Amino acid sequence: MPNDAAHGGPAQVAARLVATAAAPLDPVSADAPQVLHWPGRRLLLQRGDTELAVRDLNGEGTEVRFPAPWPRRYGSVTVSPTGDVAVFAGVHALRAVDATGAVRWEIRHGCWSAAVCTGAHASFAEYADDYRHGHADSGSAAFSSDGKLLWAHVRNRAGRDINEEWLILDPADGTVLTRADTMTVGSGSLHFAHPDPAYMGLTVLADEENSSVLWGHWDGANLTVQRFAEEVLLAVGPSGEYFVTTDTGQWSLYLHRAEDGRELRSLDAAEAVPHSASAAGERVRWDYEAAAFPYDGTAMVGTEYSAEDPRHWLVDPQTMALRGRIAYPFAVSGPPRSAGQGAWYTVSKDQTTLHLWNLPHGE
Repeated sequence: MPNDAAHGGPAQVAARLVATAAAPLDPVSADAPQVLHWPGRRLLLQRGDTELAVRDLNGEGTEVRFPAPWPRRYGSVTVSPTGDVAVFAGVHALRAVDATGAVRWEIRHGCWSAAVCTGAHASFAEYADDYRHGHADSGSAAFSSDGKLLWAHVRNRAGRDINEEWLILDPADGTVLTRADTMTVGSGSLHFAHPDPAYMGLTVLADEENSSVLWGHWDGANLTVQRFAEEVLLAVGPSGEYFVTTDTGQWSLYLHRAEDGRELRSLDAAEAVPHSASAAGERVRWDYEAAAFPYDGTAMVGTEYSAEDPRHWLVDPQTMALRGRIAYPFAVSGPPRSAGQGAWYTVSKDQTTLHLWNLPHGE
């Protein structure tokens, strides 16, 4: 890798390989492996068409396989911090299962597909062969940092109207504790857990006009939701004090204070990043797919170039200034992804290997 600093560009900061984990499932019939994390806990997840593999990354090496109620293209999935319950967010239902496949509870909701469904289907078999259900939009779900709450983005139908809601549930039995209208029309969504279980972030992905960030706070009685239009949530800091977003044009990064959602500072990609970090003739743009915030003083954000030759940058959130470019000991693929405090991860191009990284001297 060339030394940009020698030519007046940003300094290079070496990444240290912490661990390498082989993907448990065949990538031909499975999604890329990912990491879910909570304070003191990291789990590797990989979703296949017939099962979900969950592996403890904290050195214990234990692995659990959950039978999947429907193929992977029919929604998303999450697991509890203890790894004993998986919640599948499907086209028509949220379903919580244990490792034997036994259903803990199920909450049916409106259809995520373009099909004209007047009610929730009783079983997957009723729509398994329908093209529109097989290419449906999807919601998502995530456990709070203490595992005592489940937040879920679902679609509901009220008569002829379709609306999307953010639910908070008791994961023990699926009881809905509260709900709020998201005022979104999403094609997909991602949750971002906060170290304080009372907070949760949600990005609802749609087109440039409708993609938005929701920042939720639950005090045990009331759910307060802040909405940031035309933004995408990228990462939450390990202390939970800040979170980082980008706009749908991917021109700038924005640092928000988690307590009240206030925007504090921003960083323009075109001004901060060398133009050589973008394809010829194109403006430099931040990657909106993922980022990492492993240290309170350092965030890792990619710029769009190519998945095979990514550029990952260190950003100081206190000043929203570029500190340098991450130098890896071998070629990596895709964006840097959050792995909790003190680490981030990348996935190999063939999706067979997950690499966990940190900075040798911390932040």
